[in-house]
Amino acid sequence: MKEYKFKIGGKEYNVTVTPKEGKMFDVTVNGATYEVEAENAPAAAPAAQPAAAPVQAAPAAAAPTAKPAATGAGEKVASPLPGVIIEVSVKEGQAVKAGQKVAVLEAMKMENEIPAPKDGTVTEIHVHKGDTLQEGDPVVTIA
Repeated sequence: MKEYKFKIGGKEYNVTVTPKEGKMFDVTVNGATYEVEAENAPAAAPAAQPAAAPVQAAPAAAAPTAKPAATGAGEKVASPLPGVIIEVSVKEGQAVKAGQKVAVLEAMKMENEIPAPKDGTVTEIHVHKGDTLQEGDPVVTIA
């Protein structure tokens, strides 16, 4: 078991990482426990190594990068991880610049801004405040 303290966006997070079998870990963030699978952790890693993968994975949740998928009517901006929409920052027909915040997703008690992947116009909003999303669910479409 390894314990860490992260400070992300001015907020402190107490994180405990406990290795399980293979590439599985129990990760506790401020008292909430999640079972996670580390993609880049070696299977049956020695006790000193399991913390390496979760340490790399935890900051990724704090600074997500949208994974857009191209479609016929524009580019859908996908949710980078599971969570709840707490803010929709744009309206249909609004012009946006690459990197501009289009929505805010709360995941594991952290707020994650979802940026526009390119300059364009919001052609469709797929979510509302309070919606629960899975990784890859569309948030907005930008043409």
